[in-house]
Amino acid sequence: MALQITESCVNCWACVDVCPNDAIYQPERDEAPHFLISADKCTECLGDHADPQCAAICPIEMAIVNELGEFLNPPGSLTGIPIEKLKEFGLWREAA
Repeated sequence: MALQITESCVNCWACVDVCPNDAIYQPERDEAPHFLISADKCTECLGDHADPQCAAICPIEMAIVNELGEFLNPPGSLTGIPIEKLKEFGLWREAA
């Protein structure tokens, strides 16, 4: 049970300091160009917070997914842009 950071991540560092388990790390460039979450350390903040803190502070839509591949900040959730408009402009994509 661990969250994952997608390629949408812009490496803003917002999530790193709020993770209560120090599960978010910056890998070597050949591993990934964005932050990753250690599956061994991530608890999805269960027992610490009501919501995963990385997703709560993340300013990027579609950057964090749960174990079911669902976006925790789905398209339109931060911008308020309706999904129909995102699809119209080619900015919509399904979760992994």
